[in-house]
Amino acid sequence: MIKKAAALFSSFLIFCTVLFPIKAQASVFHIDFDTYSKAIELVNLDTGVPVYEKNPNEKCEPASITKIMTYIVAVEHIKDLQGTKITVKQKILDELSGTGSSMSGIQVGDVATAYQLLNCMMVPSGNDAALTLADYVGGGDVQKFVDMMNEKAKELGCTNTHFMNPHGLHDPNHYTTAADLVKITRYAMSLPYFMQICNQLSYTYKPIGGPNTGKQTVLSTTNRMLMSSDPKYYYTYAKGIKTGHTDESGYCLVSTASADGYSYLCVALGAPSVDSKGNAITTHGEMLDSAALYRWALRNLELKQAVDSTTILGEVPLKYAWNKDTLQVTAEKSFSCILPKNVQTSSIIVTPNLPESVEAPIKKGQVIGTATVSYANQKLATIKLVAADSVERSEVLHTTDIAKSIVTSTWFLIIAGIVIFLLVVYIVLAIIYNRKRKTLRKVKHYKNM
Repeated sequence: MIKKAAALFSSFLIFCTVLFPIKAQASVFHIDFDTYSKAIELVNLDTGVPVYEKNPNEKCEPASITKIMTYIVAVEHIKDLQGTKITVKQKILDELSGTGSSMSGIQVGDVATAYQLLNCMMVPSGNDAALTLADYVGGGDVQKFVDMMNEKAKELGCTNTHFMNPHGLHDPNHYTTAADLVKITRYAMSLPYFMQICNQLSYTYKPIGGPNTGKQTVLSTTNRMLMSSDPKYYYTYAKGIKTGHTDESGYCLVSTASADGYSYLCVALGAPSVDSKGNAITTHGEMLDSAALYRWALRNLELKQAVDSTTILGEVPLKYAWNKDTLQVTAEKSFSCILPKNVQTSSIIVTPNLPESVEAPIKKGQVIGTATVSYANQKLATIKLVAADSVERSEVLHTTDIAKSIVTSTWFLIIAGIVIFLLVVYIVLAIIYNRKRKTLRKVKHYKNM
């Protein structure tokens, strides 16, 4: 019985640990300026938590930002980026002819490394380079490569993303969201050469084979936030990552910025590029939005310790411990979050969620429950609460409690009732039987007289 109870208790704790993992939540704050973009997600990379959102789950066309996923799939399927040689095919350039594509200028017959083509794709946003990589990885079947893109999106937890091509040209079934692009980009940032390539102002392309062997072409970035020569959009702390634009998508940008020990990632989608009359809008609202959001975040937000792992956050009734009725709990780990600089940590609310009681033995650090950390009615995180001390079990109290629970259980009472009933029936029958025997003896006695 004791072993069974211990096993059930252990199973319960394991269940709680799986059901209630630490999970960061969006601590989204208000800004005091207007934005151009239709959808925005600004994430603090130090914590992985969004600090500003605008329609983060609205489906938008990503245009050439699609190439971030193209980069991911290509790099994961080409083992030697520097040594793998790829020949540019005629069918690639034919497919893009007349589409108004942004091109890197690679030529039919050029032999380039996968690394060179990644640069041609990401720096000047070459659709020709993107399609060449897709054709190579797909074994001549670009659709196979696109299927890989969609599979990878699902693997990364993207729930509102679907790709139709590797370059981002308009297709009504080609879409993603700001929130999904954060997941895609953060993953891409962990891959070889990604940030190095994306943060270049220019790249010199020189094919290693074919009719244009050794001919140099200087390719320039499409990201004006990196260009000090363009003061309207230049932002000194910006790094990479990818621009995008079609008439249907509007202006799009994924970028990062780091300063004073803080790093942010901003996805800005759907800034207007065409007015209601079809005239081109030259103002790049996506870049103005991104720079303004970086300035706001770096000036107004900071990392604050919300919970200290040494602080007692609550207590829970304790069973089977000698001379100890409650168990104190603390946070499993200290927890910090991004908050406005003028916020006092005393205004952060920690709400424990604990079971009605726990049973000894308990080990220090054992998960007991969870706590919700919130500020201004915003849920910042759910953290694990653990035992502050180890507690041994009193076998006397445990055995006594088991005996008590058995005696007071419904089944025990039913069985006891049945036993008592049968005993009463037995006594009654015994009395009746004895009376009959006495009667028979008397009758027999009279007959013998």
